[in-house]
Amino acid sequence: MLREVNVPVPSASLEEKMFTVLTRQPCEQAGLKALSRTPAIVALVVLLLSVVVLVAIALIQIHQKEILLPGPKYGIVLDAGSSRTTVYVYQWPAEKENNTGVVSQTCKCSVKGSGIASYSKNPQDAPEAFEDCMQKVKEQIPAHLYRSTRIYLGATAGMRLLRLQNETAANEVLASIQNYFKSQPFDFRGAQIISGQEEGIYGWITANYLMGNFLEKDLWHMWVHPKGVETTGALDLGGASTQISFAVGEAVELNTSDVMKVSLYGYVYTLYTRSFQCYGRNEAEKRFLATLLQDSITKAKLANPCYPRNYVTTFTGGHIFGSLCTEDLRPESYDPNDVITFEGTGNPSLCREKVASLFTFKACHDQAISCFDGVYQPKVKGSFVAFAGFYYTASALNLSGSFSLNTFNSSTWNFCSQNWSQLPLLLPRFDEMYARSYCFSAHYIYHLLVSGYRFTEETWPQIHFKKEVENSSIAWSLGYMLSLTNQIPAEVPLIRLPMKPPAFIGTLAFFTGVALLCLGFLVYLCVLSRNRRHSRHALDHAVDSE
Repeated sequence: MLREVNVPVPSASLEEKMFTVLTRQPCEQAGLKALSRTPAIVALVVLLLSVVVLVAIALIQIHQKEILLPGPKYGIVLDAGSSRTTVYVYQWPAEKENNTGVVSQTCKCSVKGSGIASYSKNPQDAPEAFEDCMQKVKEQIPAHLYRSTRIYLGATAGMRLLRLQNETAANEVLASIQNYFKSQPFDFRGAQIISGQEEGIYGWITANYLMGNFLEKDLWHMWVHPKGVETTGALDLGGASTQISFAVGEAVELNTSDVMKVSLYGYVYTLYTRSFQCYGRNEAEKRFLATLLQDSITKAKLANPCYPRNYVTTFTGGHIFGSLCTEDLRPESYDPNDVITFEGTGNPSLCREKVASLFTFKACHDQAISCFDGVYQPKVKGSFVAFAGFYYTASALNLSGSFSLNTFNSSTWNFCSQNWSQLPLLLPRFDEMYARSYCFSAHYIYHLLVSGYRFTEETWPQIHFKKEVENSSIAWSLGYMLSLTNQIPAEVPLIRLPMKPPAFIGTLAFFTGVALLCLGFLVYLCVLSRNRRHSRHALDHAVDSE
C-alpha cells in the first residue's frame, strides 16, 4: 500500500529575502523621488512667483498712486467800509490745513461810489454800485463752482454809526443789498455789521498770515508751524474807526472784554484788541473842522492850519455835523444847509497843536500806563504792521516800510509846508479829497501812535507801514475768510490708483488662491513623504526581526 508522503518545498532562504528587499527598495525610492520631485518643484516655483506678484502689485498700488486734490474752493468777502466798498475773491485748497484753509487773494475790485452807509436815504440804489465788480468776480471763478462759493458782506464803522443814529435806515440798506445778492448765482451767506473788536481781530489775523507767522513750508514742501516766530501787532486806520491788536501773555490785568482767544492752524493765541469809534481818519477830520468852527469868531472864512496854503474849499453844516461823532459839537444855530468856507494856511506847528485837542487823556492818572480815550491797554511790544489809512498817509509823505520817528516828523513838516499848487507834483496819484487832508492825517497819526498808543522814538521803527504782502491786501477781510474756513468742511483728496479697485481685488484674490493651493499641495507632499518613510522604516524593522 502506497503512502502519500508530503515532501516540504524548501522556502526561500533568508539571504534570498534580503536580496529581494535590498534590490527592490532602491528602485522603489528612485521611482518615488522621480515622481514626487517634479510636482513639488513646480508647486514651489508657482508659490514663489505668486508671492512675488502679490508683493509687486501691492507696492505698485501703494507707491504709484496719484493723489488728485479736490481742487480749489473760493470765497468772496465784501468789505463795506465807511468810505468805500471793496470786493475780495479768495481761494484755498479744499482739503485745508489743520481745519483752516491756506488762503490766497485772487481778485480785488473797488466798488464805485462811497460806502453803503451813504445810501441811507435811498437804499434801493445801493445794489447798482456792485454790478461792475460782480461781473469781474464771475470771470475769476469757474461757473461750475458758483453754487458752492460762499459770499459774505461785512459792514464796518460807517454802518455801525448809521445803526446807532438810524437803525431803520441801516436795516433797509442791508435788506436792499441782501435781496440783490440772493439773486446772484453764488451761495450768499448774509450781510452783517461786524463789531469793531471783530474788525481788529481779523486785521491781526491777516497781517500775521501774510507775513508767514502762522505757517511756512518745510524742506518737503509741507505746511508747518514756524518755530520761534513772534506774532506781529496790527494797526488799522479806517474812515470811521481805528483798531489796535497784538498778542499778550495769559495773565493780563485788563478788562476781559478786550482780551480774546483765537484758534488758527491748531494753535491758540491770546490777543488784546480794541476799536475806537469816531477815531477813524474821516470822522476825526470832521471833529477837527467842528473844533475850528467853535474857536472861530466869524463863519465867513475859517483858517485851517492843516490845509495847504492857497487852498480854499467849502462844506455844508450837514457834512460836518451830520455824523454821530460830531453831534455834541453842533452849534446852537445849526443848519445842515449852511455853507462853511475853509482856507488853508499850511502851518505844521499849529496843525499839530490843534490836532492834539481831538484826544482826551483826562482819565489816565498813571502816565506810565498806555491810556487812550480813557481806556487802558498793555504796553506795546514787538513789531507792528500799520495798514489802510496809516499806509496811505505815509506813502503820501514818500515813506514806506519802517523808519524813525524823526524821519516821519521831518517828512510831515516838509509836506505840510507846501503850496496847494505843488501837491500834484509831489503825489503819484492826485485826488483833491485826499490830497488836502494828508497833512492833517500825518499829525493825527503822530498823536494817535505817540500820545495814544505810547510808541516812543525807540519803538517807532518797529512799526512797518504796509499796504500788501505778495499781492494780497492787508485788510480785515482776509482774516475774516481765514476764520470762516474753520467752519467750511474740508474735502478728502481723490486717489487715482494704477489698477482699478475691482481689477486689483480680483488679481489679489487669484494669486492669493494660487499661492494657498501651492502651499497646501507642498504640505500634502511633505506629509505623504513622511508617511512613506515611516512605512519603509517599519518594513525594514520587520525584515530585521525575521
